[in-house]
Amino acid sequence: MYTLQTSASFDSAHFLKGYEGKCSNIHGHRWTVEVTVASESVEEEGQTRGMVVDFKTLKDDLNALIDELDHSLVIEEGSLREKTREALLEEEFRIVELPFRPTAENLAEYFYDEMEEKEYQVVLVKVYETPNNCAGYSR
Repeated sequence: MYTLQTSASFDSAHFLKGYEGKCSNIHGHRWTVEVTVASESVEEEGQTRGMVVDFKTLKDDLNALIDELDHSLVIEEGSLREKTREALLEEEFRIVELPFRPTAENLAEYFYDEMEEKEYQVVLVKVYETPNNCAGYSR
């Protein structure tokens, strides 16, 4: 089994509605996402001969997902009062609403699913919200 791993980082703010503690307040992270993909074989012909996939392609696909969240307020759908949401949008803040609570665990599963949709055989995704704390997701 061959494995490849790449990582990318993004900056965003979030909060955890219903959490009792500091994380209930808006705060930011420099998130790092590590993706590990696998294959039983390498390409036999062409430019990618001897490779599972070109690292550039893998990095570009991950970075496309990262760019959607970079420098935004990442929130769970319905977690802001409509007036608050409207005021932030009126100020031209970028809000990304997700159908789940934006925890490292849920983001790891999100990136796993998104990379899998791009037809990678994903083995593991880790999401670091600090250099020392990460959550991983695999199937």
